[in-house]
Amino acid sequence: MTTFRIAPAVAEAFPDTLVALVTATGLRGRESWPRTAAALAELERRLADGTWLPADETDPRVGDWHTAYRSFGTNPRRVRPSVDALGRRLAKRGVLPRVNPAVDSYNVVSVRHGLPAGAFDLDRVTGEVSIRPADGTETFTPLGEPDTVENPGPGEIVYADDTGVLTRHWNHRDAHRTRVTENSTHVAFVLETLSAGRDGHLLKTAAAELQELLVPHADGTTVRYLGPS
Repeated sequence: MTTFRIAPAVAEAFPDTLVALVTATGLRGRESWPRTAAALAELERRLADGTWLPADETDPRVGDWHTAYRSFGTNPRRVRPSVDALGRRLAKRGVLPRVNPAVDSYNVVSVRHGLPAGAFDLDRVTGEVSIRPADGTETFTPLGEPDTVENPGPGEIVYADDTGVLTRHWNHRDAHRTRVTENSTHVAFVLETLSAGRDGHLLKTAAAELQELLVPHADGTTVRYLGPS
């Protein structure tokens, strides 16, 4: 079982952080996921008829991440938090990207609730996963760019395992190595808030909705929560 933890420096700097870990085993990404397809279509319909808009940086759920990014030296208007970038893309194009059912599931839950989300193929993770400041020596290969190697700057908050960095700028971009594909069978999905006191209930609702989308296509699912304590 892969262990996830929040490093003390991150816990001290962001004491109201709460992460939902939704883990699926025996995932079947090559079959049809009608509930996910319906959720995507419903969200896009609501956007089109003006009854819903994605959260942007004026919303405190997204604004928290802009403030956090600036605190560790990242300009959030150039390198946007994942939920901000995805919401902007949806607002501009009217549709969310279709990647594969597992990724589509966390994308729709993310933008619906204004919370960053991501996922890791646990069969490609080595050792413990930690949310921690980078020290400047780690390597990162961006999703879709297997021949590119980056070095996150010292102090940048990252997800990292024993091999390297899994996400840059906390949740801006995932690594190519641990990407979730249609063939991934053991996956950890993450949903995050920096304001558990305000949005913890929303995070739990989002995690439950994601689990509901996964259950028909997995042998087993669990939901756990990770905070500074």
